[in-house]
Amino acid sequence: MRALFAGAAVAAVAGVLGCFIVWRRMAYFGDSLAHGALLGAAAGLALSADLRLTAAVVCALFAPALVLLRRQGTLGDDTALGILAHGSLAFGLLALTAANVPGFDMHAYLFGDILAVTYEDVMWITAGAFLALCYLAMRWQGLTLMTVHEDLAACEGVRVFRAQMILTILTAIIVASAIRVIGALLITSLLIVPAAAARQFASSPGQMAAGSAVVGVAAVMAGMAASLRWDLPAGPAIAAACVILFAVSMIFSRAAKR
Repeated sequence: MRALFAGAAVAAVAGVLGCFIVWRRMAYFGDSLAHGALLGAAAGLALSADLRLTAAVVCALFAPALVLLRRQGTLGDDTALGILAHGSLAFGLLALTAANVPGFDMHAYLFGDILAVTYEDVMWITAGAFLALCYLAMRWQGLTLMTVHEDLAACEGVRVFRAQMILTILTAIIVASAIRVIGALLITSLLIVPAAAARQFASSPGQMAAGSAVVGVAAVMAGMAASLRWDLPAGPAIAAACVILFAVSMIFSRAAKR
């Protein structure tokens, strides 16, 4: 039950944040943040600190670096993400190798270990998800307008740079929280695939965000049920459930259009 609750909380907020990533065509962003989380885990091992805290801090620093690189105007989004992602992954793996901490489970960070979440993990994840959803609900109109057209949003009084920074940091914190749920290599599935599935039927940004959250939670439930029934690893099962739900949404969307 702890695993199910933690997974549902992460999936709900990841689905909403994933809509902004899909709208802004930054699908590589989730992978980049996950690589940053690995660097944060390495920093936590080196400093003998809480790995969740150091992963969140590194991801939160990773986000402003991306925004600043984008504002330079000389690098495209994909180039900036590639530099940060592979740089953080390389340094993270080097640091983990150098630390050589006995008992550290690299497999759990790469592919998730949702069944090992504790009550403390659930509290952290739930608190982060609640705060993120509250902010998104309060700033929804400005954030969606900024996504459509930054200059128009600025004319309407939206502080575009601050909104971009906060939205990116929120995504970074959720990615750091989701590492335990689905793993660094599969976190993008919870950000991108539910949003892409909900887009097949949504007629407004709000509907797409709500549908994405529902699809994400359904994927977590289906993946954990499959893991329980057939003794599968939970993280890959959740990611596979996301892809299956997307395929089903495509089929029904095409049938509805015909």
